[in-house]
Amino acid sequence: MPTYISLVNLTEQGFKEIKNAPQRLQTLDTAVKEAGGRLVGFYLVMGSFDYVIITEVPDDQTAARLILGTIAQGSVRTQTMRAFPREEFEEIARGMR
Repeated sequence: MPTYISLVNLTEQGFKEIKNAPQRLQTLDTAVKEAGGRLVGFYLVMGSFDYVIITEVPDDQTAARLILGTIAQGSVRTQTMRAFPREEFEEIARGMR
């Protein structure tokens, strides 16, 4: 199942509603499960971003729906990228000519 890494920043609204963040995370976890995926990891981080979220979902379209649904709430902005684990990287590299 494809892996996605999201670098997340809270918006002004997100900072104002920070006490609700655990509930929003639970809502995301439920949405990911309902989409046939799983929340692999969630981290509060220090630096340029506020959170890092790692998910596995069936495909890019599912990932896009989850991202759009999350940002539509107005609490966060995200940069999400498809991540290839070591095994997939090695397969890709072996296929280079």
